Amino acid sequence: MTPLQLTHLAAGEKSAPVTDWAARIGWLVGLALFIALVYWLMREGWKWRGTLQSDLPELPAVPEAPGEARLTMSGRYHGSTTAGQWLDRIVAHGLGTRSRVELTLTEAGLAVVRPGATDFFIPAGALREALLGKGIAGKVLSEGGLLIVTWAHGDRLIDSGFRSDQAAEHTEWVDTLNSMINKSLQTTDTEGAR
Repeated sequence: MTPLQLTHLAAGEKSAPVTDWAARIGWLVGLALFIALVYWLMREGWKWRGTLQSDLPELPAVPEAPGEARLTMSGRYHGSTTAGQWLDRIVAHGLGTRSRVELTLTEAGLAVVRPGATDFFIPAGALREALLGKGIAGKVLSEGGLLIVTWAHGDRLIDSGFRSDQAAEHTEWVDTLNSMINKSLQTTDTEGAR
């Protein structure tokens, strides 16, 4: 091979193109902006849902001395929904905030103490039903893995979902709450008949 042929061969072989960093950075910035937009839209939707539910009255505060505890439970609060509609999450007054929870059942009602979130109290007269469920907005568990308490607040019936650290406690809670509700209903019926 002559030197001219070698030069021609060397000139014909090219290396692979270098990565186009400007295009790659442009895509990454575009993706970051898209994620920020989706997050912002979700946040605005959450705030809008709270605005739509602004007719919900303020939650009752936990009384200073609610009485002797019948049952206590530590676990998680998974949220509240419109009763019977497990996907219609209620976010007004902090009811949509998931958190740790300490439940205390007394003759006066159910104290819901949530570190880092708004505490509230469900008076005994507002309790309607307790049952074992498997899901509430955004949380699905095995059958019976969730304690669902139905209660009246204002003109709404609300389902609130709790999960104990000891799932075996759920049955005792359902039985105790339902017997307390039935006793309250019987007392109300007896007083109404007089």
